[in-house]
Amino acid sequence: MPVQKYRSLQIKLTPQRLAILSYLNGNKTHPSAEDIYKAVQKQYPTMSFATVYNTLEALRDKGNIRELKIDPAKKRYDPDNTPHHHLICVKCNCIVDIHEDFDLNLPGKLTRGFDLIGKSIEFYGICRKCK
Repeated sequence: MPVQKYRSLQIKLTPQRLAILSYLNGNKTHPSAEDIYKAVQKQYPTMSFATVYNTLEALRDKGNIRELKIDPAKKRYDPDNTPHHHLICVKCNCIVDIHEDFDLNLPGKLTRGFDLIGKSIEFYGICRKCK
């Protein structure tokens, strides 16, 4: 894991935080804080859930991860900051990244004075595993 990438974030890089960052690095599962806690706690059994949550909040505030509110039961986190959309299974809630741009431009009358700075599209369906 490239530690240098995270030094620029100006957050304290404790061994526990480095383990969380390592878990997130390249992770495509869109894990929840609980998922991360369970995975990292194996290496650091005395680590608290608050450490995971506070680290995720700090990374989100620094723009290093995106907080997804796709699952109403829990927040999920996406370490991929490149522009992309999501495909979500309505049965198992798995989330898949879609790295394709869709030419959707809203007419000025629909933006109601907003200056648009981005877009995120969510597609819903049933994954192969759940069929």
